[in-house]
Amino acid sequence: MKRSVTFLLAAWALTAFAPAGAEEPSPATLPLLDMAQTIVKQPLARDVSMEDAVEAMKIRANKLNFKLVAEMPLSRQVAAMGEQSRRIDIFQFCDPLTAKRMVEHDISFAAYLPCRIALVEDAEGQAWLMMMNLDMFIHSPRFDPKLKADAVRIRDMLLEIMDAGATGDW
Repeated sequence: MKRSVTFLLAAWALTAFAPAGAEEPSPATLPLLDMAQTIVKQPLARDVSMEDAVEAMKIRANKLNFKLVAEMPLSRQVAAMGEQSRRIDIFQFCDPLTAKRMVEHDISFAAYLPCRIALVEDAEGQAWLMMMNLDMFIHSPRFDPKLKADAVRIRDMLLEIMDAGATGDW
């Protein structure tokens, strides 16, 4: 599974930054990506509980007028299926008008919407907030200046939301 995800990200990276109309690369020529390079992550401060982090993210998103459009409590679903799991929650945020412009620019962006921040507990009990590294999109030569500015604004708001959760400062 990890190899499949890595392959898909590598394929995306090569096509996302290729000139429009370029041929897709052969799977045999694709480099393997280190998954850690595709994300941004931040640990929760020792004095911030996971519940406080969630509350801080929701409050900060609201202050930024950034919509929390969905929550996926995966670890609770796993527990409902009879399995144990460390905490895994996915929070989906969206700026609908920017999302619309991105998809109008290239329908492939729909596969990456809405933007996600994951709250994940590691094997040592440390909680982490993580999201996709949006710089992979932002630096695409396909973006016009207005769309690039929108992407930078979205990235910065998501990082602010993630920082609020990690520090408990809403």
